Amino acid sequence: MIFLWYWALPVLIVVPFLIAYYVWIQRRRSKFAIRYSSLSLVKDALDKQSKWRRHIPPFLFLLGLTAMLFALARPVSIVTLPKQEGMVILAIDVSGSMRANDLKPSRIEAAKAAAKAFIEKQDPTTRIGIVAFSGTASLVQAPTVDRDAALAAVDRLSLQRATGIGYGILTALDAIFELPDAPPVAAQSVITPVAPTAPTQVLPTPTPVPPGYHVPAIIVLLTDGQNTTGTLPIVAAQKAVERGVRVYTIGVGTLQGVTMQGGFGGQGGPGGGPPGGGGGFRAVLDEKTLKAVAEMTDAEYFHASDEDALIRIYQNLDTQLILRTQRTEITSFFTAGAIALLLIGGTLSLFWFNRLP
Repeated sequence: MIFLWYWALPVLIVVPFLIAYYVWIQRRRSKFAIRYSSLSLVKDALDKQSKWRRHIPPFLFLLGLTAMLFALARPVSIVTLPKQEGMVILAIDVSGSMRANDLKPSRIEAAKAAAKAFIEKQDPTTRIGIVAFSGTASLVQAPTVDRDAALAAVDRLSLQRATGIGYGILTALDAIFELPDAPPVAAQSVITPVAPTAPTQVLPTPTPVPPGYHVPAIIVLLTDGQNTTGTLPIVAAQKAVERGVRVYTIGVGTLQGVTMQGGFGGQGGPGGGPPGGGGGFRAVLDEKTLKAVAEMTDAEYFHASDEDALIRIYQNLDTQLILRTQRTEITSFFTAGAIALLLIGGTLSLFWFNRLP
């Protein structure tokens, strides 16, 4: 407990003086009773309970006065409470390798289905945003409580080339903190592929958060490959650490990787092979980096080798509760308690002794 007007606390020094005065009064009464011993015996015979009962009203008055003096200092209670996550950003890999069919019907379709199931089970007050990343990254859906809009954004995801995991994390951070002055991360349409020409994003320097502190928002990043372009994932993860954002990572597909032929993918031309060609490439899951990102941000890494495992991961993801401190002024409680104690003390004194303490 803290006090908004701590300078008012010294008035509490009157309490021990009042206690000392009351003790002095009682001793004086005892000396007076000794002088008139016969009168004292008569009083004791008439009321044996008066010895302890006469102290109750003054005691209640003293408690009431103490509570009132505390109220003058405007006390504030600091309570740690579990709080629902206020925002979840789903960052989904839309690189060419996500068309692999080791997850049925394909990695991207399995990821969409799992993401939609996750969205539907979230608390109605939780805002959900969708980020798509490949060679670049885009905010497909700004954080919203509109579940239909979030689900539609997932349906709009389409495949492109290359894998920029760091871009995905930085764009998700942009969405969380709504940084209007930050340059975009090679923003592009997720439906019509364009050449990745924008530079690496530089986020504004944040005010460092205390170790172990987390903002009421998380990033859930899903990918099936390794970073091939843009900001390094570890560098982007450090930005999340500085802002108190946890990044849960999900790796999909087999650890051995999969060889892709044609289509989008790789770092080369639109066909996935060398520039201007349509050759094959091998997509390998970089678990080491994904685990490091999760560990740095105090989150978890999950591996999904099939579509059922992916759905279970999303369903069991621990996104709902964090501990938050909340300050509440409790002056009114102290005031109400003080008034109640004073009234009770006065009532008892009048009822027992026909006088106030």
